[in-house]
Amino acid sequence: MSSSGSTSVFRLKNQAPIYLIGLGHGATHWIAATFYILLPLLTKDLGLSYTEAGLLVSIFHFSSFAANFGSGVVVDMTGRKVIFQVVSLVVGALALAVFGVTGLYVVLAAMVSLIGATNNLWHPPAIAFISERYPDHRGYALSIHASGASIGDMIAPTLVGILLISLTWQEAAAVSTLPVFVVVAIFLFYLMPMDRTVPGAPRRGVGFGDYFKGLTQLVRRRAVLGLCLMAAFRSMAQVGLVMFLPLYLFDVLKVSPWLMGLAITCMHLGGVIVSPIAGMMSDRVGRRPVVMAGLTATTVLIVLLPFIPSATGFVVAVAALGFVLYAVRPVIHSWMMDLAPAEVSASATSLLFGTQAALSVLMPLVGGVVADRYGLVEVFYVIAAIMLVANLTVVLLPRPEKAA
Repeated sequence: MSSSGSTSVFRLKNQAPIYLIGLGHGATHWIAATFYILLPLLTKDLGLSYTEAGLLVSIFHFSSFAANFGSGVVVDMTGRKVIFQVVSLVVGALALAVFGVTGLYVVLAAMVSLIGATNNLWHPPAIAFISERYPDHRGYALSIHASGASIGDMIAPTLVGILLISLTWQEAAAVSTLPVFVVVAIFLFYLMPMDRTVPGAPRRGVGFGDYFKGLTQLVRRRAVLGLCLMAAFRSMAQVGLVMFLPLYLFDVLKVSPWLMGLAITCMHLGGVIVSPIAGMMSDRVGRRPVVMAGLTATTVLIVLLPFIPSATGFVVAVAALGFVLYAVRPVIHSWMMDLAPAEVSASATSLLFGTQAALSVLMPLVGGVVADRYGLVEVFYVIAAIMLVANLTVVLLPRPEKAA
């Protein structure tokens, strides 16, 4: 156990790496959120169907899934974590910049695949970096990491929505890359010297024998596989919400791009506020009850969304949804780190996010077909059903929660 895992974690100096990693996580989600908020305008400008728009989002998640093959292995074997986070930010920002110079569907699809791959490349090194330094406060530390994501998801829709008042979607995409490169500079200056396994120790990786022994033990555990499946259904529902909420606001409620961005911002604001609370609570009472409460409340709110006729009421409901939807995200990550052997923590993260990405590929296509054939309202019922499956999976997860 590292010294950073003691009660001294709450000193400002010891918290600095947590917040810097959270900042970087926010930058990766800034890139993805910019893509999602541009999607309705891109769809209209290029004359795409909902199914074609859904294919772009499926490409995003398929590339995220593919990126998991090898990313966690490389991190665990080399012991390098910060450098892979920097690569994730740089490649993702460059791919978004290409949006600013092309309107070709094939090229956009290729750039979306890069954004998806680098978005998932981020998680194995970042979560392993945090987990090994703050083992006694894992829920809290990973909640700050999750809050960083929510901040990126929250700020990008509003700011990009404001940019879209006077800029085209292509110009807005190009301008949106600038904050990401600022974060890259901060990482290179402050965090790169920390790119080693534990504070005060030389950087080293894990040998092949120890690595595959730990990985075999990991995938044989029913709790690990069940947790991955539950997280995948929850992620599938989240992907559906992130994609179809802007489309519903833009096409059904006929709101402006600015109000559309504000609604998505309000949803992610809930995640910023509640994630640290949920993380610290899970450190005290356990992961299971916090996850179960969040998933149940999320299911109920999704069912209620289509019955709200006004744009104002819908924005309020979406904000409430954000409180419960994003509360469980850091708790799930902490739960996986509780179960995983330390030498394969990055690969455990890859397994978790790979399962999530695999099922998330289906949601945009299924939702797109349902929207084209029946309407956008019916998509929310599909999303609610998927979230209900996630609830049932939690109930079936074996006890105890933590590894021996």
